[in-house]
Amino acid sequence: MTPILPGSTIGILGNGQLGRMTTQAAIRMGYSVACYGPDAAPTPCGQAGAREVQGAYDDLDALSEFARSVDVMTFEFENVSTAATAVASEHIPVHPAGAVLHTTQDRIREKAALVDAGIPVAQYSVVHQPSDLDGAAYPGILKTAQTGYDGKGQKLVHNATEAAAAFTSLGGVPCVLEALVPFLWEGSIVGARNAAGDVALYPLVQNIHTNHILDTTLVPAPLASTELQASAAALAERILDSLDVIGVMCIEMFITTDGIIVNELAPRPHNSGHWTIEGAVTSQFEQHVRAVCGLPLGSTELRAPAAAMANLLGDCWPEPDFVGALA
Repeated sequence: MTPILPGSTIGILGNGQLGRMTTQAAIRMGYSVACYGPDAAPTPCGQAGAREVQGAYDDLDALSEFARSVDVMTFEFENVSTAATAVASEHIPVHPAGAVLHTTQDRIREKAALVDAGIPVAQYSVVHQPSDLDGAAYPGILKTAQTGYDGKGQKLVHNATEAAAAFTSLGGVPCVLEALVPFLWEGSIVGARNAAGDVALYPLVQNIHTNHILDTTLVPAPLASTELQASAAALAERILDSLDVIGVMCIEMFITTDGIIVNELAPRPHNSGHWTIEGAVTSQFEQHVRAVCGLPLGSTELRAPAAAMANLLGDCWPEPDFVGALA
């Protein structure tokens, strides 16, 4: 791929917090940024200096016009349609590719892709109708195949009767029923891959959740041995290569007594990688810009022996004492 150099314009599908931080990194590197999404200005991206275009993700004519106004396109979350990336790719490069989005925005396709690549996943059943719940592994978590996140679209079930009721309550949409994993702790690796096939990985981190939402990330994972770090890195690189990812991806993992179980993939910068902004030589957002623009990947070396991230979401917890913290 011919490098897309500073002075060019990066288009982002989505205009939220991850787009905002990608915009900040891109502008600092000398790029212009344009964001596209249904929200009216000012959006988080626009507040950071991006040109804002308001439009629906299913308005293919508007998306085509937007694509012609930028030099490369990426996305900040998985719930944009693959039709949107397909129409954009008729005009410009889109990274990660629509095929990656197609795989990772559906848990059924994602798990099949992981299994095909020889990646360990939790025992699971594909559920299209109530009879698919017979003979499944219990207890388990019934998850909608699409759109669920941060505990949404998920139900803990202990038997087929509970699972059938949960399936109905979730709307009878396609689901996966995952057997509960007796994990020791949860971790993730953020990695990047460019068009040349070069891969750069940040260390395995430990993630602590509150109310099903990421609360704290510890870097590097204090409970991870050198061997576990190496195993996690090998799995992450295999996933990036097998899916032909160009850009940043987060691989969420369960750490068990028997090793690593891969949980889910996010083909974009991730909350568990926010520590990289101050904690690594290259932030995950700069790394994403480097990867999608065909530039050499940056160093993932830590700036200090350890780092931590606290995830502040105003609608989930009382507002922190910012004045006290700044004092």
